[in-house]
Amino acid sequence: MPTPHIAAQKDEIAEKILLPGDPLRAKFIAENYLKNVRQFNQVRNMLGFTGIYKNERVSVMGTGMGIPSFSIYAHELIQEYGVKTLIRIGTAGSLSKKVHVRDLVLAQSAATTSRIIRNEWPEYDLPQTANFQLLQTAHNLAKKQNLPVHVGTVLSSDLFYNEEEISNKNIKLGKYGVLAVEMETAALYYLGAKLGVQTLALLTISDSLITKESLGSQERQTSFQDMMVIGLETLIKS
Repeated sequence: MPTPHIAAQKDEIAEKILLPGDPLRAKFIAENYLKNVRQFNQVRNMLGFTGIYKNERVSVMGTGMGIPSFSIYAHELIQEYGVKTLIRIGTAGSLSKKVHVRDLVLAQSAATTSRIIRNEWPEYDLPQTANFQLLQTAHNLAKKQNLPVHVGTVLSSDLFYNEEEISNKNIKLGKYGVLAVEMETAALYYLGAKLGVQTLALLTISDSLITKESLGSQERQTSFQDMMVIGLETLIKS
């Protein structure tokens, strides 16, 4: 049955789903990579589609920006629609000199500044980690295609615009091995652990907090398509 935020019937969403933040990116994936596409959601313009990719039924849906928005959609997809495998694809800012724009980052784990986890587990620093099978599959696919890929920890921040003091702290985390900063992965991994499903975040570096380099619009489109294909290929092999 429809939920407050998703207007689909239960059988309209596949058990495997790709989750870009931008709903128009979900539409692009559906139109360019899937066959026999049916749109299952447009509530709040958060577009969702189901179709066939290489004979496998998969879905793709936008989630919006930030942990609260992401958590709403991921929770409903898992609890109400029975989704078993969720892969986030999105952008991130590099915190490391070794991680350049256009590179792919596979988030093995996610630290966070959000209170979402501590609200439920105030006594613990609960680690947020990816599903190893998905992580290994995505890494092998990226290497096979000779794509620049890094595996490690990312920071999921509640803030996009930071004061200089916070930005400097984030940059310092790069010296501790944190590869990049983004805004959703910790929530994905927490819900995956809590609700017993497979999760992975696959990110493209769109800018660097270290070098101040950033991608232009055309470069973003090309680099993001590499990420989309790796995400879809990982889904159907899961």
